[in-house]
Amino acid sequence: MVLKINKIYIEVLLPIPFGSLFTYKVPDELISEVLPGKRVIVPFGRQKVYSALIKNILHEHANPDSLKEIQSVLDDAPLVNDFQLKLWEWMSEYYMCSQGEVMNSALPSALKLASETKVMLSADADLESEDLTSNEEILVSALSKNHEMTIEEIAGLLKKTSVHQILKKAVEKKLIVISEEINARYKPKLEARLRLAENYKSDVEMENLFQQLEEDSRKKKQQEVLMIFLKFLFDEQNRESVKKSLILSYPEISKSSLQTLISNGILVEYHVQIDRIPDASDDVIPPASLSTIQQTALQEIQTSFEKHDVTLLHGVTSSGKTELYIHLIEEAVKQGKQVLYLLPEIALTTQIITRLQKHFGKSVGVYHSRYTGNERVEVWNHVLNFNPKVKGKHSQIILGARSALFLPYSNLGLIIVDEEHDSSYKQNDPAPRYNGRDTAMVLAKIHGAKTLLGSATPALESYYNAEHDRYGKVELNERHGGVEMPEIVVADMAEARKKKLMKSIFTPVLLESIRLALQNKEQVILFQNRRGFSPFIECRQCNWIPHCKNCSVTLTYHKNSKALKCHYCGYLENLPAFCPNCSDYHLQEKGFGTEKIEEEIAIFFPEARIARMDLDATRTRSSFMKIITEFEDRQIDILVGTQMVTKGLDFDNVSTVGIINADQLLNFPDFRAFERSFQLMLQVSGRSGRKLKRGRVIIQTTQPDHWVITEVVRNNYKGFYVRDLHERNRFGYPPHSRLIEINMRHKELELIQDASNYFGVLLRESLGPRVIGPNLPMVSRIRNQYYRSFIIKVERGVSVVEVKKMIKVAMTRFFSDKLYHGVQIIPDVDPQ
Repeated sequence: MVLKINKIYIEVLLPIPFGSLFTYKVPDELISEVLPGKRVIVPFGRQKVYSALIKNILHEHANPDSLKEIQSVLDDAPLVNDFQLKLWEWMSEYYMCSQGEVMNSALPSALKLASETKVMLSADADLESEDLTSNEEILVSALSKNHEMTIEEIAGLLKKTSVHQILKKAVEKKLIVISEEINARYKPKLEARLRLAENYKSDVEMENLFQQLEEDSRKKKQQEVLMIFLKFLFDEQNRESVKKSLILSYPEISKSSLQTLISNGILVEYHVQIDRIPDASDDVIPPASLSTIQQTALQEIQTSFEKHDVTLLHGVTSSGKTELYIHLIEEAVKQGKQVLYLLPEIALTTQIITRLQKHFGKSVGVYHSRYTGNERVEVWNHVLNFNPKVKGKHSQIILGARSALFLPYSNLGLIIVDEEHDSSYKQNDPAPRYNGRDTAMVLAKIHGAKTLLGSATPALESYYNAEHDRYGKVELNERHGGVEMPEIVVADMAEARKKKLMKSIFTPVLLESIRLALQNKEQVILFQNRRGFSPFIECRQCNWIPHCKNCSVTLTYHKNSKALKCHYCGYLENLPAFCPNCSDYHLQEKGFGTEKIEEEIAIFFPEARIARMDLDATRTRSSFMKIITEFEDRQIDILVGTQMVTKGLDFDNVSTVGIINADQLLNFPDFRAFERSFQLMLQVSGRSGRKLKRGRVIIQTTQPDHWVITEVVRNNYKGFYVRDLHERNRFGYPPHSRLIEINMRHKELELIQDASNYFGVLLRESLGPRVIGPNLPMVSRIRNQYYRSFIIKVERGVSVVEVKKMIKVAMTRFFSDKLYHGVQIIPDVDPQ
């Protein structure tokens, strides 16, 4: 009797931007291995193979003969759990993208298997043919020795930048065959260790060994190496082995002598897998006691969580919100729950991780984009293996940027979204174009967890939801320790210019405040939300301005590198010696960025130690930490920076903050400009006077009576909220509506103009006056792609789900016209 095996089919996710789920047959021999969350190798298209992720298992299919079979199952256990799959599905629907795109964003790059093209000698190859070109002869000769080569290896062999035409002709001549091979990117980190061979573990055998080494003068070096090995062996707690690198770090060690001891079987070398992420200390201390005000706030949060899944903690800068977070984390950890602590900027993790590890030790993990792919896989595995009942390497508390939402949590109890107002929580490119704060609330709901949003300047939508009882709300209106809010002084640049009192880009009141701070051994932060030296240069004679050749923007001048750079596509060119338009030598710098402020302030305070904190100065993980550590240790007197310096950093000795140009923030053409201006100015103000002494903030502006600046001076969030909410209500902007932005792009200007007009007609057929556009964006060409955009306002009471369906119908109709197949349409839900 033959046992009948029931057929199995699987629906998988592929990392591609179209479609949703793809169905495959499972060969009988692999049926026992397939589970949701495992990776499989599948054929796709004519020649490609992909690593896909199993989402669903099916026991029947209407047309099984039409399906391809999977080739192999890659994992012993699922890498992704059901909670993650539910989140991906929601993100796909809400943010109008494919589940494959969500998966592509969610998985660390080292967990994605690379499909690599391999070239091999064909079995039918005529190696004696006289019809071979010189390149083909070299290729055939190399393949006969190496069996297979990658395209990159062949390009290097032939000294060509592109070899596709050569390979194409070689395939036609049946000289070679080309295949796709899947390669794993994740490589475990291995540590070489040394132990004594079994033969030499007794005292007698060791004594005989040393006697042999002493008798032969040529083996003196080996004896020294062995002595050092034994010293380390008995110094370490683990007496079984010693790290090989530790032995080699000893100055007197001879590498060849060590290798001889290994070759002769005296020492045994072996490898163990180790973590790339260093362990925290086992020594932890309990959280600090809360003040009466903080204790009241903690109780209010706990009470709010009984009624609301989401609570907004609105606390002024330096009110001690982080201490409240730590007490809430402690409570969740005691219940065996996992905690996710989100921050908008990687820079903030440097300070916060130290505070958390002080209280929670090894149970804290960090996850963000500055980690390597391999490091992120290890954090992923620590979260995946979480079990509060089993001792081992697992992360119960994760601190990270928005990408930490995608980790494989199994028992989340609390999500903290710190600085919840920050626009860095929004991913703009590529898909999914999600908001980390909003996605965090959905993730918490999937797990039955609670979400705490924290900010001194909440997003207007968040405060609106709290005011209307959709969220709970807790207020912390006093700085911790009774420290006063900073004194905020408005410096009128227009008046100072009129009286000829401006010194470069600094008002007298700002320079005097900096002088006093430095005199008192205090520190200064100068904020300018534009990097580079100057936004552009201009010819004094003919007004020529250099523009990017790929984008419709001026090139920013970076003096440090003597280069003109596009901040959109990265295009770079050298600063010309003279104007290419009229040959005049007078090229003037216009405007100012952080580089110029750094240079100019050094002229006024030559003895001061000055550093800059912007994207150009902090491109590596270590550069972030270096600047923050040096500023904390008071090795830097003046820190110049972009909005990085506004975000929750805590420095005891900062007494003065200067906002170099508030007008640049206020005059930005966006309905959120006033909100962002208020948030940035109040946040950077909060960096001053955080301990015993009251700080001072100087706001330089030509609009000293602007209502936003007035509310900043008063530290009056509620006053700002009421007025800005009224303005948004007048014009139908969020929170009184929902927005969907639709961007279109194509390399041909005429085609994108026609396409956007046609798409606008299709949208208006179902959505009517809700459609605004097509609009010409502020930057209408990026990387030689021309852009047009639409804004769709969805008023309250109208189903956003139905509106999205109408947009998708319009897109389907649009792409049914072959003329527009090359046009890209990119929906962006809740644009920032």
